[in-house]
Amino acid sequence: MGDDSNPLLWLIWIIPIFIFVFYGQRIQLQVSSSEIKKNITKLKQFKDNSRQDLINYIKKNLNTTRDPIPKIDRFIDYFTIMPVDMDPGGIIPKVRHVVRSREDNTREQVKSLFSNVSELERTKVQTLLEVVTSLQLLYKIVNHLYLTAKKQNNYPLILPLQMMMPFIMEEANALNDAVPTLKQGQPIGDGIGPLVVGKMMLGTKKQKISFETVLTQTEYEGRKLLLMKAEGPLATVGRPGDAIESIVHQNKPDVIIMIDASLKLEGEDSASIAQGYGAAIGGIGTDRFQIEEAATKHNIPIFAIVIKQSVKEAINLMTKEIAEKADEVQAQLYEMINDTTKAGQTVLVVGIGNTLGVSQ
Repeated sequence: MGDDSNPLLWLIWIIPIFIFVFYGQRIQLQVSSSEIKKNITKLKQFKDNSRQDLINYIKKNLNTTRDPIPKIDRFIDYFTIMPVDMDPGGIIPKVRHVVRSREDNTREQVKSLFSNVSELERTKVQTLLEVVTSLQLLYKIVNHLYLTAKKQNNYPLILPLQMMMPFIMEEANALNDAVPTLKQGQPIGDGIGPLVVGKMMLGTKKQKISFETVLTQTEYEGRKLLLMKAEGPLATVGRPGDAIESIVHQNKPDVIIMIDASLKLEGEDSASIAQGYGAAIGGIGTDRFQIEEAATKHNIPIFAIVIKQSVKEAINLMTKEIAEKADEVQAQLYEMINDTTKAGQTVLVVGIGNTLGVSQ
């Protein structure tokens, strides 16, 4: 009983409570910000290294008309202002116009840097620029939120950033690791759709159907197959929205089947295959809108086959496990054609994804 009245014991209990009540948020802020600061240092290193890799690649492999560094640094800081979205009925064409204008201008600016550059090298440089720009943006946003929270000693502000950091770093690591693959022009995981369709195109006559997008025609058990993919081996996804609009208008296929990579959920196996319905295509949504509009107008069903993979697998060197799924996907495609069409009908098969290193 005498120990309960001991002032020293009271202090041992009260001091930690006092510290937690008055300084708990600051302590939590320091603990949380320490780990975030380490990740910010990594992001800065990724940003700087990818920029230097791009500059070294250009200087070593391409003939420049002038010093490329000032223009590259301007590209890295480019931003895109999305159109006003108060008019939902007309927002898609506006977004498409802004994005296409940016792509067209970047393409012409990259060409102006070099005295003589092939289309393959030009698309590789553009893709590398996108990687460096993405890493720069991630670094700026994370650093801004971190510094703002530190400046205001605001733990609730830094808490959402702490929760998102694992996802941000997963993407940043994937982008950083993708640079060597892109420089060498090797196929990436996202190219599995073009790989499947490209193998089916071998030995056929190809034609350009839209910008950096090719089409060919073949047959399968009495069905006419229209095969479409981005023009390989360029580092491009083409313009599938424009291409499918044109094909639907000219040929009116009975069925559209799209093959694409898809991000897997945690716990799912890499390179697993799934079938579904709807337009299997990523991006900001303008191409998917075009495809859905064209299909709806002509009452054409859209089926999808996707190959599951992680963010890192999607933008890095295509793994053997994913590449070996091409034959299985093709077998499932033929089975789907048999199940959904009859002899004499037309099927449009589309390989969606970046076709770097994948010819046809």
